[in-house]
Amino acid sequence: MTHPAIQVPALIAHRGYSAAAPENTLAAVRAAHQAGATWVELDVQLLGDGTPVIWHDTSVARCSNGRGNLRHLSWEAAQTLDAGSWFGDHFAGEKMASLEAMIALLNELKMGVNMEFKVNRGRDPIALVDRALPEMLDTLPPERLIISSFNSSALSRCRQFASRERLALGLLFGGIPKTWRAQCEAIEAFSVHADWSRLKRPQAAAIQRDGYHLMCYTANDPSAFHHRWAWGISSVITDEPAAFKRYLDSH
Repeated sequence: MTHPAIQVPALIAHRGYSAAAPENTLAAVRAAHQAGATWVELDVQLLGDGTPVIWHDTSVARCSNGRGNLRHLSWEAAQTLDAGSWFGDHFAGEKMASLEAMIALLNELKMGVNMEFKVNRGRDPIALVDRALPEMLDTLPPERLIISSFNSSALSRCRQFASRERLALGLLFGGIPKTWRAQCEAIEAFSVHADWSRLKRPQAAAIQRDGYHLMCYTANDPSAFHHRWAWGISSVITDEPAAFKRYLDSH
């Protein structure tokens, strides 16, 4: 679809290089860059005080030494959490990243980002977009930004902020529904993001025929994924960007 100069990469590091560093942290993005990735996929949502942070889960329990839901957490309280030691001692003391800090790092490294607007149960998609999107539009060049979401309300709100020439939007699906085309047209989508294990070849062909980039998540075995490149996949979103890069370089 019409959009200024996005060079869609073959590989996007899922939540940063999440096989090598704690997911969605500054350390994971640095690790992805060091491994040769030029784009990362990250998740953004709001704390209880409205601060946009890079985090996937509803709770902090899995990826920190704390407990509780993000909706009940202030930025001050979030910064007391250790978001790294659960992954390994080397990352002890790693903090939850604010959107502001993550954007600064992405700009420093000149990396692109597929930012997922993560609307967990009970959270307000409009509040998330209104708080987080303007900051991204102001500070990230359009050729290095794709916004994706499973939430159609969030994507519709995003489109109200910027035209397709200024902002690339991607629809996230598990299985591709029969309504995918209408959903893409409604938001003037740039890309479709599909679960690679559930994608069917005729669906891939139709998505490309209609002019959308097709991105597949989360593939971690490059040999198992290999034959799907022939389906015209634009990008693989992977926890293992280094392994995928080695495989592609050798094939």
